[in-house]
Amino acid sequence: MNNDKLINDTVIFVKSTLKNAEGGHDWWHIYRVWENAKQIASNEKVDSLVVELGALLHDIADSKFNNGDEFIGPKIAKEFLEEQNLNAKKICHIIKIIENISFKGGKEKQKFNSAELDVIQDADRLDAIGAIGIARAFNYGGFKNREIFNPTIPPNLNMTKEEYKNSSAPTINHFYEKLLLLKDKMNTETGKTIAEKRHLFMENYLTQFYKEWGLDAAKPPFEL
Repeated sequence: MNNDKLINDTVIFVKSTLKNAEGGHDWWHIYRVWENAKQIASNEKVDSLVVELGALLHDIADSKFNNGDEFIGPKIAKEFLEEQNLNAKKICHIIKIIENISFKGGKEKQKFNSAELDVIQDADRLDAIGAIGIARAFNYGGFKNREIFNPTIPPNLNMTKEEYKNSSAPTINHFYEKLLLLKDKMNTETGKTIAEKRHLFMENYLTQFYKEWGLDAAKPPFEL
């Protein structure tokens, strides 16, 4: 099997499948994660084919847009990879990556670990923080018709998995419930280095946000 052709065919498949996706989970999100993953993988001992395919297929059918169905994404990816005649061991590995990559909130434990998952998970998390992460958060909040910010609704840092999935809290809360937590959840040294800078950008953004809201930026509106 020609790996370059397989990657190219996967790109075509993903672009077609996600052509009408919400802006924070569209082809360009996949592209950025793919590029991040290749950058991180260059410093790690990993199967580069598994990394690239896992990155390209990790959000092929996000459960958020499929009535919470966490099985449809892995199913679509598996069917596609089987049609490409990829060997069963690699398919199994990629599917486990897709099943375990997401931040699920609450105290949910990851059920699978591999160096390739570490790379793709870092690549995906990097796209959730920094300038692009902020843009994606507000884009999704608008898509779900959520408030931007409400100082009377504090973040919930002890949500169960189901509460996290079903939350309709203001978008600013999402910074505390997920985005600001990701820096300390990075797996690789490359991921950690990049995350530090993006995390700082988010902190500076929040400081400016509260100033413009008329709040004391030195005292965030929530007692966390």
